[in-house]
Amino acid sequence: MRIHSKIVAIAVCFGVFLLLYFFGGNAADEPPLKEVAKEKHFPSFNHVADFAPAKESKQSKQNPEEPQKPPRLIRKEPKLSSRGGNVIAKTRQKSEVGHPVSKVIRAEDVMHLAVVACGNRVDETLNMLKSALLFSIKKIKFHIFAEEDLAEQFEKGFSVWPQTVSSRFLYSIYPITFSVGNADEWKKLFKPCAAQRLFLPVILKDVDSLLYVDTDVLFLRPMDDIWKFLKAFNSTQLAAMAPEHEIPKIGWYSRFARHPFYGVTGVNSGVMLMNLTRIRSTLFRNSMIASGLSWENLLHPLYQKYKNHITWGDQDLLNIIFHYNPECLYIFPCQWNYRPDHCMYGSNCKAGEEEGVSILHGNRGVYHDDKQPAFRVVYDAIHEYPFEENMFQSLFYPLQTKFLDTVNTLCGRIPQVFLKQIEKTMRAVYEKKVVRHVRLPHEK
Repeated sequence: MRIHSKIVAIAVCFGVFLLLYFFGGNAADEPPLKEVAKEKHFPSFNHVADFAPAKESKQSKQNPEEPQKPPRLIRKEPKLSSRGGNVIAKTRQKSEVGHPVSKVIRAEDVMHLAVVACGNRVDETLNMLKSALLFSIKKIKFHIFAEEDLAEQFEKGFSVWPQTVSSRFLYSIYPITFSVGNADEWKKLFKPCAAQRLFLPVILKDVDSLLYVDTDVLFLRPMDDIWKFLKAFNSTQLAAMAPEHEIPKIGWYSRFARHPFYGVTGVNSGVMLMNLTRIRSTLFRNSMIASGLSWENLLHPLYQKYKNHITWGDQDLLNIIFHYNPECLYIFPCQWNYRPDHCMYGSNCKAGEEEGVSILHGNRGVYHDDKQPAFRVVYDAIHEYPFEENMFQSLFYPLQTKFLDTVNTLCGRIPQVFLKQIEKTMRAVYEKKVVRHVRLPHEK
């Protein structure tokens, strides 16, 4: 009986030993306590998408036994708003491996476009800005001067444009301001707020050059092309405009002006390219002070002297300035500011006939009445075109078809004047996006 009890006791002890061995583990295999304490912990963030882990370092690969540090987290820069500030210094792009990286936008990579909008001109202005974006290559910074209650309407208009379009422009909205003289008097000069353009060199002190256009302008080719005229300026030229008319005997200034004007026919200020840096640093000759005046100091006395003799407001003042300073002005051809005057009395813009219209200027309200249907057809086609649709199918072909109804009018009788540049531009866009990516069999 005692022997049996001993056998049972030995068996129980052996069983307990086995249980401890298999379930408790071998003490020699246990890692040191210090190693357990270095378990990796990752910080938690509310916006995980705003962070990306860095690549694994070479040192961690070469020393697998060495404890690894938690992976470094790289903060992705948030997308910046372009409203109300200087040109945004950085933008997003995709790197070769698909990770977003930062790219510095150089000043020369951004074109500046200014417009002044008052009253019921918001929709017309948005259509002008849309036309600029349709064909242009470089990024554009819009400088919009508008009455306070219109700012929200511009914001709303921009908000419905696709992201692919929004990424191609920046914008700032400014209140209507006049630095010298009576603000109410300036605001009522010719058309509401039109005189604001005279003060652009004073207000936009951080901008070197810009293109000013009226709200009733449409781009039919890249803005980049007119921007190139800045490089064509000689050492004295600081602004560029097109002639008011091509034929002196039927031009307004040559027949009716009661004040000095530029050249033989005067100039039209609806499309005006400016080197603001040069304008700010120049003393302008005038009929009042022999020593010359800076741009800002010239405006008010000039207006006071001629206010009873001018008809077209700020445009007349510009004509007076460049009458006394003709060496400061560069003249570009009429197709860069093509107006009803170039066709309603018979075709008188030969450059437009040969090369096609580059910038269409629908003054006299022709986009919104039936007096010049050729102009309205172009405006409506751009207005109705949905961003990102095929340009040939959704813009050019409808435009071409609707032009058939205007061939019996003076301005519509030569359709290629309106269609040549826009077709050429579309083909260039198509070739850039599609044709250049197709390789010939011998190139593969």
